[in-house]
Amino acid sequence: MTDRVVNVEQADAWDGRQGDHWTRYADHYDALIHRLTAPLLRAAAIGASDRVLDVGCGTGSTTRMAARAASAGSVLGVDLSTAMLQEAERRTRAEGVENVRFEQADVQVHAFPPGAFDVAISRFGVMFFENPAAAFSNIASALDRHGRFVFVCWQERDRNEWVTIPVSAALEHAPRPAPGPEGAPGPFSLAEADRIRRLLTDAGFENVEIDEIAEAIFFGHDARVASEFWQGTGTARVVLDDVDADTERRAIDAVHAALHSRSGPEGIWLGSAGWLVRATRA
Repeated sequence: MTDRVVNVEQADAWDGRQGDHWTRYADHYDALIHRLTAPLLRAAAIGASDRVLDVGCGTGSTTRMAARAASAGSVLGVDLSTAMLQEAERRTRAEGVENVRFEQADVQVHAFPPGAFDVAISRFGVMFFENPAAAFSNIASALDRHGRFVFVCWQERDRNEWVTIPVSAALEHAPRPAPGPEGAPGPFSLAEADRIRRLLTDAGFENVEIDEIAEAIFFGHDARVASEFWQGTGTARVVLDDVDADTERRAIDAVHAALHSRSGPEGIWLGSAGWLVRATRA
């Protein structure tokens, strides 16, 4: 584990079952959010000599893309998950990308060298901070003056079919989980644009721009693949972890049927709604 962790609950999840699922399904996750990656990298406008920080890098797909753009620069990918970082290292070696390194780090408290980076990016890695104010302040400190911070995060749950379709089907059989605390770490913790703007401004950023990004995401080639994938996701486990085996089976069958109804010649594509966020260190 990383040298210091204060985001303990998320560290347990990402350095455990959730990180293991992302590692096992790394290619599936990359395909799922493929259409949301290009806008992130375009907005980041990484230059050839830039020093880049990839926050919540996972298995390193965006880290390697950034490294290719920063061909005379360098990229550091950080994440909480041992398994994901090991897979990131393996894939990076296999692809022959040399200007990359990875560290296991809690971004809320990790001692980044001050002003060490020109650009910080994150592809859906910023919603899981227990204290986003601390994390964003730490990222600001790690950026050089006028350094750029660009990330994508999800809008509210009800605007994202990739959650609502399988979860609604499962809830026909499983009890509805109790809602978590408002703003608690999770996929939709940064769903409110005003909150993002306030957090970034308070952390020392300026020129905050928040644009809607809506792209269909690829959930799987068919309902069998998609429902098997869904069963290990964090949203699925919130619904299924405390139910008996029979209820879980009926819920999963309902998810399979719902996803099958969305199958087409090119697989299962579900709607999404996110934010593309850009800010500059003041």
